[in-house]
Amino acid sequence: MDVLSEVLKDVKLDGAVFFYGEFSSPWCAGQPDGGTIASYLPAHPKHVIIFHMVTEGRGYVRTEEDGRTVPLEAGDIVMAPHGDAHLMGNGPPITPIDSTTLLRPVLAEGRMISQFGGGGELTKLICGYLTCDLQLGQVFLAGLPPIVKVHIRDSPSGQWLENNFRYSVDHAEAAGPGGAAVIAKLSEVLFIETLRRYIQKLPPTQTGWLAGVRDPDVGKALALLHKQPAQPWTIASLANEVGVSRSVLAERFRHYLSDTPIGYLTRWRLQLAAQLLASTNKSVAEVANDVGYESEPSFNRAFKRQFEVPPARFRSHAKRAHASSVAPDQRTGRTAHR
Repeated sequence: MDVLSEVLKDVKLDGAVFFYGEFSSPWCAGQPDGGTIASYLPAHPKHVIIFHMVTEGRGYVRTEEDGRTVPLEAGDIVMAPHGDAHLMGNGPPITPIDSTTLLRPVLAEGRMISQFGGGGELTKLICGYLTCDLQLGQVFLAGLPPIVKVHIRDSPSGQWLENNFRYSVDHAEAAGPGGAAVIAKLSEVLFIETLRRYIQKLPPTQTGWLAGVRDPDVGKALALLHKQPAQPWTIASLANEVGVSRSVLAERFRHYLSDTPIGYLTRWRLQLAAQLLASTNKSVAEVANDVGYESEPSFNRAFKRQFEVPPARFRSHAKRAHASSVAPDQRTGRTAHR
């Protein structure tokens, strides 16, 4: 699973807990989509992954995307990796409470406890979110369903993670400076653990990036490509590092990712370049060098084929888009989102 660590270094996940839920059956709440949450966050991130940890009781989650109801119990982690709006509840059908109305004060004031319901069986939730660059995150997000659920109380490592996460959230204010950073890191670990468990449960016939991560040869090749994207890889040098023949590596890569290793590397380099252009002031030549292009003209040509505009124009478009989404609030002096 080393490739997950390498990808997440570039994706730069960041997380926070914003909501405690103590709900008594029957209850039902509509959770807003990731875009709505993003609109209230200071940095206005490109993508928001929503997660919930069930610490007590039971319930269900359902997305509008597929209408499938997924049962939940204590010890479950449920995530909406694409930021889909969803319903959560327990008990017979009732009119959902719209959580969006609580969102602005919750995100402005920090974590908040919400208690409501019909007085029956209690369900306790810790709710939070992770932000990431959507373009880079699509490497692993694209293979995930609208809702991902795993259980973490069936192993010592999962129990350790849940206990530490709950303790850190409970004592975040008492911990003083650094408490939010600890929760952010634990949220990231929680996401990685969820992905790891999801990958391990994929059927043997599954293909795609996530299934490829599990394959010893493809997974090692992916880890090498993501760890050293600027390295002048060839199919021969990569196969040598993995310890298989060129034909075996090419065949297994094609089976899982419907691509060649070098074709995959080219697209990843250009995605990294797009992220650097949008988030740094490095020159186009510096970005080209950082992602493994010795020639700026060849980088420009490859970038335009991928994104249909040259690097300089891509950068100006990205910065204009960011500026239009964030504006200073004249009354408060804080950042306001349109």
